[in-house]
Amino acid sequence: MDLHEILEVTVTGLGYELVDVERSPRGRLLRVFIDKPEKHRGVDVEDCALVSDQLSRVLLVENVDYDHLEVSSPGIDRPLKKEADFERFAGSMITVKLRLPLNGRRNFSGMLQGVHDGKVRLQIDSGEVDFDLVNVDKARLVPNFDLTKSSDGLV
Repeated sequence: MDLHEILEVTVTGLGYELVDVERSPRGRLLRVFIDKPEKHRGVDVEDCALVSDQLSRVLLVENVDYDHLEVSSPGIDRPLKKEADFERFAGSMITVKLRLPLNGRRNFSGMLQGVHDGKVRLQIDSGEVDFDLVNVDKARLVPNFDLTKSSDGLV
């Protein structure tokens, strides 16, 4: 198994979603981002500690060479990587950077309408735009700080 498969099997086996993996240039730092969609407020420190403990054991058994492991939440500007991410976050504001320009542009920001047949649909100021999911270089959620819709009532 390759590293990504090891991480995917372990993280999903614990009931979490593997969002992203980063390695430092020399591979000494391994950073793993996890999520738990059914957990409304996202993953917390206890979740990260649980996954970190399990990954440490699995990586030792699998003889993966690294010096430092970090496990964290994807953050409020969560990256969108998989087709399932683009489906799950339909209705959210996102930013997208394309690998190849579309109509002379590589950067877009707008309301994610979803994905269908490998095409992402985005509502932007000038209308709707569709682009191939394989053309997405980077996509992230735009944080929403509108507290009027929040049940927390932060003041």
